Amino acid sequence: MPEPATDMVLLKAAGTPPRLLAKALFLAGLLLLACLASLLFGAGDVGPVRALTWLLGGGDDEAHFVISTLRAPRALIGLTVGMALGVSGALLQAVARNPLAEPGLLGVSAGSAFAVALILVMGASAATLRVGVAQIGALVGCLCVLGVARLRGVDGDPIRLVLAGAAFTGLLGALTSLLLLYDQRAADEIRFWVVGSLSGRRLDDLVAIAPGLLVAGVITLLIARPLASLALGERVATGLGHQPKLIRLLVIFSVALLVGSATAVAGPIAFVGLVVPYAARALAGPDIRRTLWLCLLLGPLMVITADIISRLLVAPSEMPLGVLTALCGAPVLVAVVRARRLPSL
Repeated sequence: MPEPATDMVLLKAAGTPPRLLAKALFLAGLLLLACLASLLFGAGDVGPVRALTWLLGGGDDEAHFVISTLRAPRALIGLTVGMALGVSGALLQAVARNPLAEPGLLGVSAGSAFAVALILVMGASAATLRVGVAQIGALVGCLCVLGVARLRGVDGDPIRLVLAGAAFTGLLGALTSLLLLYDQRAADEIRFWVVGSLSGRRLDDLVAIAPGLLVAGVITLLIARPLASLALGERVATGLGHQPKLIRLLVIFSVALLVGSATAVAGPIAFVGLVVPYAARALAGPDIRRTLWLCLLLGPLMVITADIISRLLVAPSEMPLGVLTALCGAPVLVAVVRARRLPSL
């Protein structure tokens, strides 16, 4: 059987399992600290001391309301959104074999955002409807960019793909801005949502996106091994009994579910899908299976940390989360582009 030998090639330079486990445990510890900090810190009168007192069983009614109703749902949504965006970025980069492939750069988030803005202008506000429309918009956006770039596996041109994504993202961004001018009634709601934020989100929003995330998770588990084989080339993957075209379709569908769900609940948050897989590969090596596991930790770690900073940086106001992640992600994008050659995936 050639598959074990293939796995050895894929896992080469990824580090020994104990070392990877140590890295994963370290990241898990940082994530737990970030979640705790998300409960302790925030704008308002409930500071870290009062919040910690409530967590330990004391505290007052105000601390109970702020932590249980505002900060805890916010942390859970940040955890979910970070996982979805991190995994979607890793999947998109793997199937495109392009380290610059990112939902925010390839029109996936823009398609989802435009679709939600459109239904908000039309008067819809139900969370379940918003989720479904966001997922359809993400799917259409992804298919349009990949179609324009004429992506064909290893023959895809990384520069052409990014240019097509930038053009499509700019077009949809302009159309979304026109919607703001068209309907002043919905303008405030769209403007608050389209910048990307975890503020004001409720657990009901998390429940609404749960089915899509569950389906995407199952698909990701099923395609992780075939996708790893696809990294060695279509002929190798076919020789191992996999179907490259089916794998790509399932990846695109899974990315649409993940990005659509994340965008529906938190708005478009850029660069998480770029930075997180980049860092995960640096820690785990090129194998997509190990990269995906680390993305489940790195994604929420980045989103929750950025959310905490957005609350404290301009307190008592808040900086939009999407602005902060862009400030963190733009230098990484520049570093990848300025490399002597793009990393091969």
